[in-house]
Amino acid sequence: MSVAAKEMAGAEPQPSRIAALWRSAIGRKAFMAVTGLVLFGYVLVHMLGNLQAFLGAERLDAYALALRSAPALLWAVRAVLLVAVLLHAVAGIQLWLERRAARPVGYQEWTATGSTFASRTMIWSGFLILGFVAYHLLDLTFGVTNPDFREGAVFHNLVASLGRTVAGAFYVLAVAGLGVHLWHGLWSMFQSVGVATRAYTRGLKGFAVTFAVVVAVGFAAIPLAVLLGVLGD
Repeated sequence: MSVAAKEMAGAEPQPSRIAALWRSAIGRKAFMAVTGLVLFGYVLVHMLGNLQAFLGAERLDAYALALRSAPALLWAVRAVLLVAVLLHAVAGIQLWLERRAARPVGYQEWTATGSTFASRTMIWSGFLILGFVAYHLLDLTFGVTNPDFREGAVFHNLVASLGRTVAGAFYVLAVAGLGVHLWHGLWSMFQSVGVATRAYTRGLKGFAVTFAVVVAVGFAAIPLAVLLGVLGD
C-alpha cells in the first residue's frame, strides 16, 4: 500500500458540507435565515387564514376543512415546518450560548448604543413563541386545553378558548412577542443573505418593522375581538 493510501485509510472521515456549514457561526446564521424565511411565509399565510374568522363561522370552518382535504400535502407541510422550527431554534440557542461563553462576566456599566430592544430579547421572545406554539396546538388542534373542543368546529373552538380572559390575554402577549421577534429576525435575515447594503438599509428596516406590526396586529385582532364580544357563537 502506498504512503498516500495509508494516510487516506487512517484519516478521519471529512464532515459533509452541510455539517461543516453548521459548525461555523456564519453557517448557522445562514441556516437561521433560510428557515426564518420559511417560517415568515407560514406565519403570513396562517394570519390571513385566521382572519377569515371575521367572515363568520361557516367561512372559517370551510377553510379549515379545505386544508384537511389533502392530508398528504398537509403532513408534508407540517414536516417541513417542524424541521424549520427545530433548526431555527437549535441554531439560535447555540449562537446565544456561544456569545454568553465569549463574555461570561457581564459589563459593570452598559448602555444600549448599537442594539434594539428586539435584538436584545430575541432569545426570550423565541422561547415565548415556542411555548405559545405548544399551547396553541394543545388548545386548538388537539383540544387538550380547550374548555369545549368540538372536532371540525374551528370557529367555535376559537371562541371557546379565547373567550377566557387569561387565554385571550396570553394570545395577545404571545403575538406581541412574535412581532418583536419578526422585527429583528427579518432585519437579521437581510444582513445574513447580504442584501442589507447601505443603500437599502432604511427601506429594509422599514419593511421589517411594517411586516412585524401587520402580523402582530393581524393575529391579536382575533383574541381581542372575542374578548370584546365582536366575535362569538
